[in-house]
Amino acid sequence: MKCVVLDDYQGVALSNADWSGLDVTVLREHLDDPAPALHDAECVVVMRERTPFAAALFARLPHLRLLITSGMRNAAIDLEAAARHGVTVCGTGSAKTPPTELTWALILGLARHLVTENNAFRAGGPWQSTVGVDLAGRTLGLLGFGKLGTAVGCIGRAFGMDVVAWSPNLTADRTGAEGVRLADGLHDLLRQSDFASVHLVLGDRSRGLVDAAALACLKPSAFLVNTSRAAIVDGAALLDVLRAGRIAGAGLDVFEVEPLPLADELRTLPNVLATPHLGYVTEANYRTYFEEAVEDVHAFLRGAPVRELTRSR
Repeated sequence: MKCVVLDDYQGVALSNADWSGLDVTVLREHLDDPAPALHDAECVVVMRERTPFAAALFARLPHLRLLITSGMRNAAIDLEAAARHGVTVCGTGSAKTPPTELTWALILGLARHLVTENNAFRAGGPWQSTVGVDLAGRTLGLLGFGKLGTAVGCIGRAFGMDVVAWSPNLTADRTGAEGVRLADGLHDLLRQSDFASVHLVLGDRSRGLVDAAALACLKPSAFLVNTSRAAIVDGAALLDVLRAGRIAGAGLDVFEVEPLPLADELRTLPNVLATPHLGYVTEANYRTYFEEAVEDVHAFLRGAPVRELTRSR
């Protein structure tokens, strides 16, 4: 089976699994239009949502029989179009701890001005130029309280933070069991937050949920952290409040266009701490992704696909 692995930015796909017996091509550079490179592919392995697979792309890939994504959810794949074109879609396992850890890397980096101080240290600049923000006694607001939000909140409590959470269907019984308060709506959550962290799944109800009116609820001293999906936060409204200094800053790991264009203003704002969508990028996660991708290929070839994704998922 002719397999193509897309968007292997670090060049580690082949070293993280045993691909022997398979005809594998690895592409490290992101392709805005992958169709020409995939024309003869029977199997394509994609990393998270780096490359969208819409109906128009399936129509241009006449030999494609199997599409594998890391993780068991990928909003960038049109599963109905895959079914219409006779393409089986399978996923892999994915750990929850890496994005939790990166969320805290961003929170701590913002609170202690790590980029500013590290740059000054390396350049021979001033010895201490900032005053850090204490976490103990501050309020951590969690927009979303699933597995990731709950894990982030647990760490916040360990830091001595007051943790409050909200999502559309969240109940006080659910938050109370974790020692967390339930906010009275999105705006109430943001008004209380010294650090507000986004942990919702992107969908019709969450797209653009954190709009200009919601961002206006944040205190000038507050920080917004988003390691979930960029489209949950209104990008133009976020730029406005960051430019004007109406919030202290933002920690971002997700962007509407990835890789982020070089001219994007987010690359230059001094109150933005950003990483290139690294939330899931760890050694253990990558081993799981690629080892299970190979398992998916062999199971498909045996006529018994595993970890199938369907539109009902």
